[in-house]
Amino acid sequence: MEHKMAFSLKASILSFLFCLCLTSNVCASVSSIIIDANTGKVLSESNADERRYPASLTKLMTLYITFDALENGIIKWEDKLPVSRKAANMSPSKIGVKAGEKISVKNAVMALIVKSANDCAVVLAEALGYSEENFAKTMTHVAKELGMKNTTFYNASGLPNKKQKSTARDMALLGAALYHHFPQYYKLFSTKKFTYKGRTIYTHNHLLKNFKGADGMKTGFTNAAGFNIVTSAQRDGNRVIAVTMGHRMLKQRDKKVASMMENGLQKLALNKTQSDIMLANNQNNYKEDVKEQIADNALTATQSNEIYNWGVQVGAFSNYAKARNYAQNIKEEVAKISEQTIIDVEPIETSGAIVYRSKLIGFDKNEAKDLCNQLKKTHKSCIVITVNNKELTLANKL
Repeated sequence: MEHKMAFSLKASILSFLFCLCLTSNVCASVSSIIIDANTGKVLSESNADERRYPASLTKLMTLYITFDALENGIIKWEDKLPVSRKAANMSPSKIGVKAGEKISVKNAVMALIVKSANDCAVVLAEALGYSEENFAKTMTHVAKELGMKNTTFYNASGLPNKKQKSTARDMALLGAALYHHFPQYYKLFSTKKFTYKGRTIYTHNHLLKNFKGADGMKTGFTNAAGFNIVTSAQRDGNRVIAVTMGHRMLKQRDKKVASMMENGLQKLALNKTQSDIMLANNQNNYKEDVKEQIADNALTATQSNEIYNWGVQVGAFSNYAKARNYAQNIKEEVAKISEQTIIDVEPIETSGAIVYRSKLIGFDKNEAKDLCNQLKKTHKSCIVITVNNKELTLANKL
């Protein structure tokens, strides 16, 4: 199982998310960061690299690994997982499963998201890692591969452990990974309540009710950690992911993160409005000239930059990480592929499911054909494709 759970993600998958250099590690009462989830730009930050106790924000990594296991068919939503004595005896918050009982994967996941149930965190950890300790090693391994440089995990729930620490920046990175890698599951974070054994359980995340556009993700609290939160909100095509940690009062935390998200969304909306106004002015003043110039530029780009117009599709996968890793392996293994060759993973929705097309792009036509022929000689499937100067997916721009 540990082998199945090993991840081959490269840290570069989400390096685009943080465009600014790390700030100095200055201690303060709280740590905060907010990013534009669509471009990765840091909109504001304060002590974002100070190591802190994550508390139940830990469960975001437990869920990340669980979602990956679901994608890979290691577990299914309807699978019944056994409840150990250790899981049943966990401290609150929990839903009260009994030792010897079984709980479905779906109910365990919903209990983590809505109730922040420590007993269900252990159930999932033991099911996927044989023991919580072994699962925690996988958690730390995955964190490093996602680029979470200052994070170590020792349990799946976030209950107190002096060695288990993270940062606001790392938690924003984890939130972004959940959003980008598992869009089919991300919507679960907006759940406000669920029913288990006839009992309705309500969310701890008050932002879902009180902030327009909020749609997840996770709260956390211990005495040592204070009140923490990772949350996301979207309006008019803009999305932000915000983290704040170390608050002494719940209301203070919620007020802080609400203010961060409001300011962030307003800034993104203003930038978009200014861009639209500039475009409209240009169109009004130079409509015909602009059209002609665009056409001329497009023709020139097509003629002089053919290298960007061809690529090779090497596979299609149900998992983003697998798609990108496969293309990365081919890029590293096949001779004469330029370092400037770009990996492009394109999500396509088909029959209600998301398929990730794995591509290598940045060739002229002959180069693409040569590469595909070379791959076919080693019994690898491929298709030569035109790129048409499309905008690359954000995760592969840098």
